[in-house]
Amino acid sequence: MPSVNQSPDEKRQAFRKLLQKSQQSGQLLRFPGAFSPLVALLIEEIGFEGVYVSGAALSADLGLPDIGLTTLSEVAERSQAISRMTSLPVLVDVDTGFGEPANVARAVQTMEAAGLCGCHLEDQQFPKRCGHLDNKQLVPPDEMVRKIKAAVDAKTDKNFLVIARTDARGVAGLEAAIERAQRYVDAGAEMIFPEALAGEEEFAAFRQAVDVPLLANMTEFGKSPLLSTEQLANLGFNVVIYPVTALRLAMQAVESGFRALAAEGTQQSTVAQMQTRQRLYELLSYDAYAEIDNDLFNLNSD
Repeated sequence: MPSVNQSPDEKRQAFRKLLQKSQQSGQLLRFPGAFSPLVALLIEEIGFEGVYVSGAALSADLGLPDIGLTTLSEVAERSQAISRMTSLPVLVDVDTGFGEPANVARAVQTMEAAGLCGCHLEDQQFPKRCGHLDNKQLVPPDEMVRKIKAAVDAKTDKNFLVIARTDARGVAGLEAAIERAQRYVDAGAEMIFPEALAGEEEFAAFRQAVDVPLLANMTEFGKSPLLSTEQLANLGFNVVIYPVTALRLAMQAVESGFRALAAEGTQQSTVAQMQTRQRLYELLSYDAYAEIDNDLFNLNSD
């Protein structure tokens, strides 16, 4: 039976080593977003270095806008289901931390218990907005600092990664975003996620100013250009996420197929665009489960 032969503690330790190695070698770690465990299986099979659980994708999958409506239990349940099916490190978006510093501390411990390798926390006011939309509002830096300290103090595993995201670039400008990032590092953040940077020059400026690992968000239809992995590595970034790519690809295909079915009365014209039954069974490792069934049958018949 397929299984992840690592405990969450072991996965976090392995991720720390991978991140340290990437800092030394300049390798960029790629974390596509998975909105389901099945997507996570595919991410690992293709050979990416990690999996990301996006708050925007999870909200959309639940039929909700990305304005902080999901609960801690909803995010933790989906994240645990994804993490337990892959040996890759999984990072999760906890938005504004579900409340005040005490809520942030509980969120960190909940995500640790769910098997995650790290989470990122952002400095927006509630209700938050998608990081690539206008009219965002920020909490005061001191408030975010308190949340970061609460997150760091709440960790029971030193290898759980606390990432601070700042949305200040789109509200107060690049220099304000850098100043906030530096304060967040001083408060204990171990990675910085500068949201909605406007171009390569701004990515380079962040790398020059901030002395911890950096995370880039390559989301489609946003304010940042879609830089290549080579460009991001050359700019000194360490991790890149593709948060909603899988959901957008899937939903476009689903909508196209359903419109054809509604118009034509059959799905025949779209069968060639579908994942086959055989391919799905390969991804799910059906054969391995069948072997267990056969073993049990033989054991019972002796």
